[in-house]
Amino acid sequence: MFLDNAFRALDRQECLRLLAKVPVGRVVYTRQALPAVLPVNFSLDTDTSVLLCTSPDSDLVRAIDGVVIAFEADEFDADTRSGWSVVVTGRARVVTDPVEHERLSQSGPASWMPLRDAVFVRIESELVTGRELRGTPGLR
Repeated sequence: MFLDNAFRALDRQECLRLLAKVPVGRVVYTRQALPAVLPVNFSLDTDTSVLLCTSPDSDLVRAIDGVVIAFEADEFDADTRSGWSVVVTGRARVVTDPVEHERLSQSGPASWMPLRDAVFVRIESELVTGRELRGTPGLR
């Protein structure tokens, strides 16, 4: 049984508000011509792009720099069968401008892994989509 009011699409502003609430998402990209998904911590920049902080030598950086990718984050509660999911699609680019890199070193995301020389990756929020599932108590 599916109730029409149990599901709704989210507009761009709602999606960005929800993304700002969670610290971890997933980068969806292509590795050796196959789909790959990697969980990462992130933050949103003032221009609503998704920011990652990682190693300049990582396989991820080599695979996504200059490429259109997807980024997904969500939050769900299995007990109430409710939650949301947001997908950002856009071009990923390593931040190379020294002034921008310095700004992000102060205000951007910090890697959860110890890094010697961190780089920032910006994922443009060209397409932002999301959906919310409201709980349906009593259904099993």
